[in-house]
Amino acid sequence: MKEKIECPEDLRIHNSAVEIANLIWSAVGKWDHFSKSTLGRQIVRSADSIAQNISDGFGRFYFKENKLFCYYARGSAYETLCSLNFAAQRGLISNDLHVKLKDMIEALLPQLNNYINSTGKIPVETAVQTSSGDHKN
Repeated sequence: MKEKIECPEDLRIHNSAVEIANLIWSAVGKWDHFSKSTLGRQIVRSADSIAQNISDGFGRFYFKENKLFCYYARGSAYETLCSLNFAAQRGLISNDLHVKLKDMIEALLPQLNNYINSTGKIPVETAVQTSSGDHKN
């Protein structure tokens, strides 16, 4: 039997997103003032937004709202990838860190897509049926 998921921290995608955000936070903290106040703020916000949107969607009552916030999280992941490329091109992060974070985000994206696709799908025997026979999700 599957473990019950009670909070966003029970989701691997959430925890992976938090790990990415924390690695980016640590890297940006070492940058000079100008780099921090321009690209640094943007990349930290987009990286943090991945986990935050997953959490926000998890807390929503309706599956469609959860999916919508996961779409936002996916967009933030792509924005973070773009910003990582800028940081690498500008010599703000090492090639090793760039590759590591890029690989982590690229691994997260299909997992996030799978989560989006599975959201709202419940076994028939656990669905509540209305008098018309329609399932309530």
